[in-house]
This record gives sequence, structure tokens and C-alpha cells, in this order.
Amino acid sequence: MRRFFLTLFLLAALIVLGAGAAGLWWVNQPLKLPAPSVDLSVEPGTTPRGIAQAVADAGVDVPPQLLYLWFRFSGQDRQMRAGSYELDRGITPRLLLSILVRGEEATRSLVLVEGWNFRQVRAALAKAEQLKPETAGRSDEELMALLGRPGVHPEGRFFPDTYTYSKGSTDIALLHRAMRAMDRKLDAAWFARAADLPLKTPDEALILASIVEKETGKAQDRAEIAAVFTNRLRLGMPLQTDPTVIYGLGTRFDGNLRKRDLQADTPWNTYTRNGLPPTPIAMPGKAALLAAVQPAQSKSLYFVSRGDGTSQFSTSLDDHNRAVNRYQRGGGTDPNQRSGQ
Repeated sequence: MRRFFLTLFLLAALIVLGAGAAGLWWVNQPLKLPAPSVDLSVEPGTTPRGIAQAVADAGVDVPPQLLYLWFRFSGQDRQMRAGSYELDRGITPRLLLSILVRGEEATRSLVLVEGWNFRQVRAALAKAEQLKPETAGRSDEELMALLGRPGVHPEGRFFPDTYTYSKGSTDIALLHRAMRAMDRKLDAAWFARAADLPLKTPDEALILASIVEKETGKAQDRAEIAAVFTNRLRLGMPLQTDPTVIYGLGTRFDGNLRKRDLQADTPWNTYTRNGLPPTPIAMPGKAALLAAVQPAQSKSLYFVSRGDGTSQFSTSLDDHNRAVNRYQRGGGTDPNQRSGQ
């Protein structure tokens, strides 16, 4: 009888060890997916059993009860997090649990580029992968009201940066993050502003920064370009900057800025109107914001491109015209040469 019970005990032990070994083998085996990648959505409040069922419902070839038992056996079943996940081919039950516990959601990224205008931002949002288009069909005015800024022009109000987001996030949520980021950057720049600026408000600094952003070919010239425009503002000279004219033309701009465009008055034409335009013309980055509020100590009033991205700066119109002749005309003079850039 003693031998019988010993044999029975050993058999039971072998069965348990075999089951344990089989379980250890199973949790490290790749799960069968119906595609190279499977989306898994776990809603807040979903139980461990519900998560196991959601995995099976997503198309993963796994018995949900067995997966649930693995979750329970691990002791981490209550640590799994809600979210949107992407399960790739080769994932095992052990790796699946690790992803769910760490909350490693599937993410995408969207780059908002320095110097973009708001039309370009909206176009990028519309093309962004797995980003819910809640702004689609809404006017700019409706969009800004949705963001809590009714009556505010959207241009320049969003900070250019790389934004990551979870699959299923909304474009309005991403815009809200970019708007708050610009608020913080602008506040910091305004706090660090030079004492003698001809700028009265942070909004004016944002407008000037957007112009500096569009006019800068090389980073090394940014503060000097800002100095040209602040010097002109102090003297009451028109800014005479082409990017503002181009912005005012909107979709009518065909890539070729003509003399008649410079003479066509719009609120953004800084050849026909003195002072800053009414709104920013693009999204300035951090460096442009700082240059606008901390311009170089310079008396320059003019600049012209050297053709290599850098600019030649001048303090007088005669010097400027000579620079234009050297770098852009290849000889000869033009009495109609514009004095702004």
C-alpha cells in the first residue's frame, strides 16, 4: 500500500512538473496572428478575463481561458493597463503580458516644421496616420473656438516640434498640446526680452519671430536679422519683407513674387504698410522667438542674401545697393532696387 501511494504521488508530481514545463514552454512560444500586425484596444476598466478575450477577439489564435490563467498565474493580472496596442508577429504570451503591464502603447509621430503656415499644419494633420480627424470640415475660426481661443487667429499659435500620439488620438488633442507648448515658449521668451525692444506685447514678439523664422537662411544670422527689423520699427521704417507679402497673397502666390504683388496692398504687405503685420505668418521655433526678443546689438537696416544661405548686412542704403549689385546682380545698378532685403 505504501508503494502504491508513493507511486501515485510520483505520478502526480510528474504530471504537475510536466504541466509546468508545458506552461513554461507555451508562454515563450509565438502566438499565431492573422496578419503581420494586430491592433488591440483595451478600454479602461476591462478585467483581466476581458483583456484575454479582447486578444482573442482581435484575431489572435489563443484560447482566452488559457491566456487568462497565465495572467492570473503571473501575479501581474491587476497591473495591466488600458490603451491602444500593436501586436507584432513573433509576440509571445510572456511578452504580451509585459507590454500590457508596462503600458507600451502603439504610438505614431507627427512633425510640425518650423516656418510652416497653418494651411500646412492642417494638411499634415489630415495625412497623419491613425489620428482621428476631429478638425475635418471645421473652419479655422471653429477650430480655435474648439481649442478655447475664440476670436484668435491660428497662425503661429502652435509650436513646431515632433509630437508622438497613441493610435486613435484626435488631431484636436495634438493641436492643443502644440498650442500649450507655444504658450510656454512665448512666455519664457517674453520674460527674457531685452529692455529696449520696440515691442509692446508677447503677441508682437510672436509676429516678429515668425518673420525672422521665414527670413533666416543660416542660424548664425538670426539675431542680426531680428536687429534689422527692430531697428526699422524704432525708426518708423517699413519692414519691407517679402515673406509677409507672400503670406498676404495666400493661395494666389504661384512661387514668383512680382512687382505688382509688392504694390498690391493687403494687411500683411509690409511694403505698403508700416509696422508689424496683424498676425504671425508662420510657426517660429524657439531660436526665432529668442532672436525676436534678444536681437543683436547692431545698427543694420538692410540685408541681402549672399546666395549661400547667409546674408550681407548694411547700415546704409548705398552699402546695401552695392551688396545687392555684388551678390545678386553680377554688376550694374538698379535704381528701383528694394531696400528691405
